[in-house]
Amino acid sequence: MARPKIPLAGVIGDPVAHSLSPRLHGHWLSRYGLRGHYVPLEVNHADLAEVLRTLPRMGFVGVNVTIPHKEHVLTLADSVTDRAALIGAANTLTFTAAGGIQADNTDGMGFLGSIRQSLPGWTASAGPALVLGSGGAAKAIVWALLSDGAPVVYVANRTRARADALKDQFGARVSPVDWTMIPDLVGDASLIVNTTSLGMDGQPPLTIDLSRLRPPTVVSDIVYAPLRTALLEEAASRGCETVDGLGMLLHQAVPGFERWFSYTPLVDDDLRAAVLGA
Repeated sequence: MARPKIPLAGVIGDPVAHSLSPRLHGHWLSRYGLRGHYVPLEVNHADLAEVLRTLPRMGFVGVNVTIPHKEHVLTLADSVTDRAALIGAANTLTFTAAGGIQADNTDGMGFLGSIRQSLPGWTASAGPALVLGSGGAAKAIVWALLSDGAPVVYVANRTRARADALKDQFGARVSPVDWTMIPDLVGDASLIVNTTSLGMDGQPPLTIDLSRLRPPTVVSDIVYAPLRTALLEEAASRGCETVDGLGMLLHQAVPGFERWFSYTPLVDDDLRAAVLGA
C-alpha cells in the first residue's frame, strides 16, 4: 500500500535567512499535529523559474515569496488571482496536482485581518485613510482598503511620482499627496498606515508632525522590529488605537497554510509568542 506523500512548503527569497515564516508555519504544523514541513529556500533571480518548476516534483505543495521575487513570479505563474494581478505582485504560490503554479497576494487581506483582530467591527469605510509609502506593501494595503470601502486613500511618498503611479494603478479613490502635506491630513484620517521601512531597527526614524492626531484615528505600522515603533508610541500617547506590524505577517500566512496543509490555523497569542521566540 502506497504511503501518502508528506506535503512540503517553504518561503523563497534572496536573502531569506531572516524570514519568520518557517517559525510561524512550523508552530502551526506542530500545534495541530499535521504531517508536513516548511523550509527557507534561498533562490536567486536566475534560478527562480527552474526552481519553481522543480519544486512540485519534489513534493512541494506551495511556497511563500518574498523580496526580491514578488513581482517576477507573476510572469512565471500559470494562473494569477485578480488581486495579485491588480497589486502587481504575489506572495503565495500554490502548486496544482499537474505541477501548475497559481499565484495570489494575501498581504492586503492579512492587513485587514490584523486590524480587525485588534479592533473588532472596524471597517475601512469609516473614513479617509492615509498611507505612507508606495512600495509593494503599500500597493497591497491600498487594494485592501479600497476593497473594504475606504472613501479615499491618500498616498504620501517622498518621491511624488511613485504616489501618482498608485492613482494610475488603482483609480480615482486614490489621492497622491506630497510628503509635506502629511501634518495637514493627520487630523482628518480615520486610519494612518506606515508602509515604509522608516522607524525599523537599523533604519532612519520616521519623523512626521503628529500634533493634529487624536482619537478615533487608528494608527498602524507594518514594521515589526521593533514591535512598538516610535510612531505607535506617540499615537498611543495621544489616545489613539494602535496596531503593530506582526499581525499582518501572521494573518497573511493563513490562506497559504490552509491550501497547502488542508487545515485552517488560528492567529492567537500563542502564535505571536512562538514567532517572537518568547
